[in-house]
Amino acid sequence: MDAGTGAADLPAAAAVRPRPVRELLLIALLFGVYKAGRLAANGRVGEAFRNARDVWHAERLLRLPSELDVQNGLLHSQALIHLANSYYAYVHFPATAAFLLFMYLRRPAYYRWVRWVVVALTAAGLVLHLTVPLAPPRMLTFTGLVDTAARYGPSVYGAPQTDTVANQYAAMPSLHIGWAIIVAVGMIAACRTRWRWLWLAHPVLTVLVVVGTANHYWLDGLVVTALLAVVLVALRPLHRAARHAHEARLRADARGARVP
Repeated sequence: MDAGTGAADLPAAAAVRPRPVRELLLIALLFGVYKAGRLAANGRVGEAFRNARDVWHAERLLRLPSELDVQNGLLHSQALIHLANSYYAYVHFPATAAFLLFMYLRRPAYYRWVRWVVVALTAAGLVLHLTVPLAPPRMLTFTGLVDTAARYGPSVYGAPQTDTVANQYAAMPSLHIGWAIIVAVGMIAACRTRWRWLWLAHPVLTVLVVVGTANHYWLDGLVVTALLAVVLVALRPLHRAARHAHEARLRADARGARVP
């Protein structure tokens, strides 16, 4: 919620599109803080691998499906595994950025809500990345999983020891899955077409991709889903304001259309 906006002003504030320069600066600042925070967690390799073994064994105790089964399904086709690697590498950030741009331009009443959902979930994810370093399953040789991106390409990661762009020991929670769910939830909430439910395919595909390529555990997805549920409940007033503002705009447009 923007500073100085009271509960009574929420619908009116939601109807106003924020200034683009301020939004770009805010997004750039938040992205910089997130990247800096992730890189600050580097160097805890031993702890990351201990946590990874604990997560793997916890999943087996919980009788969750093995990530190896999903990966074996992808490895039946080199084209399929290449497509999965490409989805992991090229869809995550562009899809989320396109979603935010669509909301800003076409659904301004919903934009503030989804912006703060993304910010809150990413902040919560960063806290876990800093406090619970976790090596991804592709680094656990005893599991039988392989690093599909390194073997078949394309890969977005270099050697973990020399990677200065990304912290590869930040698997928990999976923001790939979290952001994909936000895209689906936001598009379903903001659109009225009956085809909007097809957006659920994005998080479903993302789960299969991040698990099948051995970049995330099932628990990474379950944890981020729980965090997102908390965020959505906490930001429910913003969602109500967005819905009311959008409906008011639709009614105003309908009245204008009926004017001869």
